[in-house]
Amino acid sequence: MSSDQKRVLLQLGLFIVTLITTTIAGAEWTYGRSVFAPDYKWADFLSGFEFSIPFLLILTVHEFGHYFVAKYHKISVTLPYYIPIPPLPFSIGTMGAVIRLREKIFSKKQNFDIGIAGPLAGFITALIVLYYGFSTLPDPQYIFQIHPEYEQYGLNYADHVYENQKESIIDITIGKNLLFLFFETYVADPSRMPNPHEIMHYPVIFAGFLSLVFTFLNLLPIGQLDGGHVVYGLFGFKTHRIIASIVFVALLFYAGIGVVTPRDSPDDLLFWVPGGIAFLYLALSGLGLPKRDTMMYAVLMFAALFVLSWVYPTLQGYSGWLLFGFLIGRFIGIQHPPSEIEEPLDTKRIIIGWLSLIIFVICFSPAPLNITQVIVDKP
Repeated sequence: MSSDQKRVLLQLGLFIVTLITTTIAGAEWTYGRSVFAPDYKWADFLSGFEFSIPFLLILTVHEFGHYFVAKYHKISVTLPYYIPIPPLPFSIGTMGAVIRLREKIFSKKQNFDIGIAGPLAGFITALIVLYYGFSTLPDPQYIFQIHPEYEQYGLNYADHVYENQKESIIDITIGKNLLFLFFETYVADPSRMPNPHEIMHYPVIFAGFLSLVFTFLNLLPIGQLDGGHVVYGLFGFKTHRIIASIVFVALLFYAGIGVVTPRDSPDDLLFWVPGGIAFLYLALSGLGLPKRDTMMYAVLMFAALFVLSWVYPTLQGYSGWLLFGFLIGRFIGIQHPPSEIEEPLDTKRIIIGWLSLIIFVICFSPAPLNITQVIVDKP
């Protein structure tokens, strides 16, 4: 068997595994059916396809957007490698997919074209999926199939089930973005709009929403992320370096707000203070500064976050971005390598580039997925 055949088998195997893990995740998010439950049935697994099919459709179109444009430019490229996640709690089943360019790109224009093709293709597909999801919402009573215990309260269940629990619950809400609000306002039937606490039980909408989050992350103007290619093409090497550094530091700072606070116990602070500084040092090392300067900025950022939490105790960032920021700083990289051919983009590409920045803004959610434990006693 040739190396190409082995690679294709690996890619096919990863896709199948990812289809399985996202389907398992979909069944758990939508219907609360954990694969580890003793009464888990084949029908429970099949129900997860309502989530995994639209979700992987958008992801696949995104990756093949890159693939076909690379082929158009006669650049050797692999088929997508899907990245499955085991069925852990609150997993969505995948970390996405990647394609690998098998030869160097010499032109800024080619870099731009390949980078922007994926997000645009995936975004258009997400619009179609979201339109379908919002325009075909089921009757409000649908939620009683998921939570039969709500039926005793009728359609006013929200006045009872979120604030009058007698035991610990896991409360999950999504943080809407501008595009989601548009569909909610102008496409959905207002009488059928699900409560924000229940949107994960509407698999097509949930898949579309997560795809918008992936689009936002891919369009971050950092390093060799898709957005990094776009900003590099629009503004060049020097300006990209400035924008990427500012956006990266801002993302890391926002993610760290409220993580370590003066209200933590002394024992916790004894661990989290040096641990937090070490984490920031490793992440900020991606800026390519001397080690002494990197340590100085890590200490200054940690101190600023600590003081901010002292002055504004209720202020909270989104710690979910911390891992992503760390991966960027340590592995993906913040700067974009210069191209050998630095020809300026034509007007058509400049317009498309600015359009992608608008897409970046309307897909942005400060806190896309909020998972909290709530303990409230009945009066």
